[in-house]
Amino acid sequence: MAKAPVLTPRADDFPRWYQDLITKAELADNGPVRGTMVIRPYGYGLWERMQSEMDARIKETGTQNAYFPLLIPESYLTREAEHVEGFAPELAVVTHGGGKELEEPAVVRPTSEMIINASFSKWVQSYRDLPLLINQWANVVRWELRPRLFLRTSEFLWQEGHTAHATYEEARDFAARIHRRVYEDFMVNVLAMDVVPGRKTVKERFAGAVNTLTLEGMMGDGKALQMATSHELGQNFAKAFNTRYLSKDGRQELVWQTSWGSTTRMIGALVMMHGDDNGLRVPPRLARIQAVVLAIKGDDAVLAKVRELGDRLTAAGVRVQVDDRTDIPFGRRAVDWELKGVPVRIEVGPRDLENGTAMLARRIPGGKEPVSLDSLVSLLPKVLEEDQALLLKQSRERRESRTTEVSTFEEAVEAVTAGGWARIPWAVLGEEGESKLADHAATVRCLVTEDGAVPDADDAPGNVAVVARAY
Repeated sequence: MAKAPVLTPRADDFPRWYQDLITKAELADNGPVRGTMVIRPYGYGLWERMQSEMDARIKETGTQNAYFPLLIPESYLTREAEHVEGFAPELAVVTHGGGKELEEPAVVRPTSEMIINASFSKWVQSYRDLPLLINQWANVVRWELRPRLFLRTSEFLWQEGHTAHATYEEARDFAARIHRRVYEDFMVNVLAMDVVPGRKTVKERFAGAVNTLTLEGMMGDGKALQMATSHELGQNFAKAFNTRYLSKDGRQELVWQTSWGSTTRMIGALVMMHGDDNGLRVPPRLARIQAVVLAIKGDDAVLAKVRELGDRLTAAGVRVQVDDRTDIPFGRRAVDWELKGVPVRIEVGPRDLENGTAMLARRIPGGKEPVSLDSLVSLLPKVLEEDQALLLKQSRERRESRTTEVSTFEEAVEAVTAGGWARIPWAVLGEEGESKLADHAATVRCLVTEDGAVPDADDAPGNVAVVARAY
């Protein structure tokens, strides 16, 4: 009788495969309150690496980290009508504290535009205070009716940036800089994810923004996932909070603002874009553990060699874990590391020692081959970079092969129904066609130019709509 697979095959049931992988790779569990999650150490290790890489890029822009309160006075949300309307269905509201009913209910932050703008209005007095560039790493709560681990949870982790500028042009350019030099650079060069940078339509843009820039990725089943967004807020929140500065000319002027964010949703994207029927495949530049050195048997010489290899590889800059748990069967350990997507396994047993070799198993392209123990330290960095590049190439090839250029609404629906994306001229689809896409569980993910660049305006000539079903 054939052995049952560890995971539900993706082709049989993609959502079940996703849930299986999250559980068996020990990324997360469901929390006790519906819609919440417990992020397990291996999953949180991925988030820590994401934080580290993005935080460095954010700070390169001159942005500083800060922290703002979890609870927001309910009255703050009424100051910007479009914003509160956009979040109203998702709000969690605290009405009692200390055993008493609160004089004013407090909202658990769904995002922090309101609480941060209350501070900005006090901190900004003069043009010398600008630009004001602030980021925070925090949690937010948006009550989710259809939860799915990492993709849609009532509480999730994220970073949210908020900035204030003297002019529209400065704010516009900063939002674009975050979009490309923080988010896109991180996703392409660390996550090995081919993403489409674009502009949201008016219907899809962030509540209270005048423009939203997005990065959309194609998952393994052909659906889209919004990976991160950067918003031009114009002066909407400045007006609501009377955030003004004294200009060089001695006039009181409203500031221009941006906000931008990315979340633990990226871990879900990592699973769905790079995972296969054997589990995760973690990009080497992201991986907390780039290589695991496994002792096949509890032989003293083997144990000494795997520990020595671990030390040598660590000294060479490779992030290594030594697995010398020989009381656990080797096959079980190998399957576990495969599930977790560690890029490289180095397997050493008594016979390998005799031959002066180790078995090198590469998770991303697959396959095993014996390699000289003496060559491992010099070989591994090259192997890791090759595998990083391969993941990005596979991601790009998937998107390109499953994206169809179409010229009619009907052709766009046919393409997304078949499990792919469609590119259709915005002049053909328009707002009327965009509304009709809802009947087919599809949306306009973003607008791009004909050559794939980000348009300067919603109605720029030649705009192309990228249409897909999405998570």
